[in-house]
Amino acid sequence: MWRIWLLFDPRRALIAILAFAFLMVMVNHFVQLSTERYGSWLNEPAVAAGQ
Repeated sequence: MWRIWLLFDPRRALIAILAFAFLMVMVNHFVQLSTERYGSWLNEPAVAAGQ
């Protein structure tokens, strides 16, 4: 396992992994918001506070 880190810079590898994970999280959220089941609250009219 230690030989892998001789091929890759650990800082760049961890930044790349975190960036990829963040991208996947954002894609997942936007896909869910575009569905009828999870994104329907975006199209509902706003309810006034106090009613």
